[in-house]
Amino acid sequence: MLYLVGLGLGDAKDITVKGLEAVRRCRRVYLEAYTSVLTVGKEALEEFYGKELILADREMVEQEADSLLKEADVCDVAFLVVGDPFGATTHSDLVLRAVKLGIPYKVIHNASIMNAVGCCGLQLYNFGETVSIVFWTDTWKPESFFDKIEKNRQNGMHTLCLLDIKVKEQSLENLMKGKKIYEPPRYMSVNQAAEQLLAIIQNRRLQGEKPEITEDTICVGLARVGALDEKIASGTLQQLSTVELGAPLHSLIVTGTMHPLELEMLKLFSVDSSSFENNACQRTT
Repeated sequence: MLYLVGLGLGDAKDITVKGLEAVRRCRRVYLEAYTSVLTVGKEALEEFYGKELILADREMVEQEADSLLKEADVCDVAFLVVGDPFGATTHSDLVLRAVKLGIPYKVIHNASIMNAVGCCGLQLYNFGETVSIVFWTDTWKPESFFDKIEKNRQNGMHTLCLLDIKVKEQSLENLMKGKKIYEPPRYMSVNQAAEQLLAIIQNRRLQGEKPEITEDTICVGLARVGALDEKIASGTLQQLSTVELGAPLHSLIVTGTMHPLELEMLKLFSVDSSSFENNACQRTT
């Protein structure tokens, strides 16, 4: 049996009882290590689970999945994912490979940012399409995610923005030379995401457009959701470009039309209540 086990969002103790039972009876246990991170390291998980963990990076999961599934038809193998197993689409491929090999699988769900984002007070059924904001480079500055955010906002929907994670990435030079040298991990902050959105707004104005999202659009920054030091800040997009939320992982929400209860909740986390009320009230119904 292949078990896909969600670990939740905080630390080692966020695993479900059902998930922990599955992990402890598995012969091999892999820890997916590239779509998200917990606030504790591999060693803390091993101590709590009572099992040695094998780190599974993107290369292993996407290119060497058969080795990961080896013997899963005759013994139990667990694949641990921070959040929920299907929070990242890449894990569907692992299930399809298992089925093709005749290996049964079982999914043990857990909390992910996709539902835990409700901690800020915005109602989950008022969210539109989720988008990913990627790190820009000097030569690559995509804006397609901005169009999706605008479409959500035009429909009155909030947008959850998942911020880029760079783990075990190679520089272009090392990639071209075939050198297995990896860059230090990088995690996009709410500040960086907000700055990129502000740059896009300026670009659109220079092109004669009138963006639906402006510097005064109410947004929410979230950091380390589910952890003891979880932090939430609400304010204008301009304010969130300078707010300090600390260590990763971060997420950003661009609000749409807000219900009065949503607005009251966001006020609990406001960076500046006066500017918050002046801007937010224009979008409530």
